[in-house]
Amino acid sequence: MSVTISEAAADDQDAAEQILKLQYLCYQSEAELYGDYSIEPLTQSLDSLKAELAGGTVLVARLGTEVVASVRASVDGTGTARVGKLVVHPRMQRHGLGGRLLDAIERRLGEGGAARRFELFTGHRSESNLQLYRKHGYAPVSTRRVDEKLTVVTLAKDATDAAPAPAFVASA
Repeated sequence: MSVTISEAAADDQDAAEQILKLQYLCYQSEAELYGDYSIEPLTQSLDSLKAELAGGTVLVARLGTEVVASVRASVDGTGTARVGKLVVHPRMQRHGLGGRLLDAIERRLGEGGAARRFELFTGHRSESNLQLYRKHGYAPVSTRRVDEKLTVVTLAKDATDAAPAPAFVASA
């Protein structure tokens, strides 16, 4: 069975529920890393997630009917796409799925020149996240100390540096 990537529909209750459960599972390690289990991805409500589905672009990777990865983004009035909550099920990590989703959201939001720049952020101790983002052309542009345990690193890249459209489209 292959993994397919598609956009989650705003009214897809099943996808919303699966994304929220996956997000909760995936952010446990981040919460442990920083000693803070009150982070927004662990406290987000289903209604809040549905609002994100309706107001932005949400891509999911499915293995059969199971959502095994997801990413969200929206483009603001300046043409900056803010990418967030890239999550991959622990059993699917280290196989390139996170990078494929990142490339897919960049292509989707870059179509027609909608996004001129991409930004995302992660915690300073989240080395695997930082490594993935750097591998995909993101460079640190700022840091913000939240508290003694967490410094948020913002990374960005121009849309001209985003993943080019594939020569052919196929399920992976």
